[in-house]
Amino acid sequence: MAQLPILEFPDPRLRTVAVDVDPARIASAEFQQLLDDMFETMYDAPGIGLAASQVDVHQRFMVIDVSDEHDAPMVFINPEIVARDGEQVYQEGCLSVPGIFADVTRANAVTVKAIGRDGQPFELQTEGLLAVCIQHEMDHLLGKLFVDYLSPLKREMVRKKLAKARRNAA
Repeated sequence: MAQLPILEFPDPRLRTVAVDVDPARIASAEFQQLLDDMFETMYDAPGIGLAASQVDVHQRFMVIDVSDEHDAPMVFINPEIVARDGEQVYQEGCLSVPGIFADVTRANAVTVKAIGRDGQPFELQTEGLLAVCIQHEMDHLLGKLFVDYLSPLKREMVRKKLAKARRNAA
């Protein structure tokens, strides 16, 4: 397995809208390896979700594992939220916006249809943290970041803070 570089805000590639994955490609060794690499990257970061767009692969799929033990990996290929219910405010962070956390309002419960790692379609109804994570990662596939939910002033402050951190690390 290999670590993949994660794009960081304000990289313009994070604004690319992802295209559907050809279902015939899912079983390929190359695609399965990419999924493994994404899980390794996500766990090592550490994070609970990673969209393909974040690793500069602009196709509609994401990996998620909200378990404490990292033993519940989930793959969502060509995901679509078909129902939303309720509302919750959750303090979100993002591997593409390191060290920044902010309250974001999202649906409390979602129903998502997707294709799994095995190439089989499935439907999942969930709520709480997993619902938030699904919505967050799906935003990435649409070229949207959680900082887009912030005011323009706060978003600019985030951009400057990350730029300063990158300069200090260099």
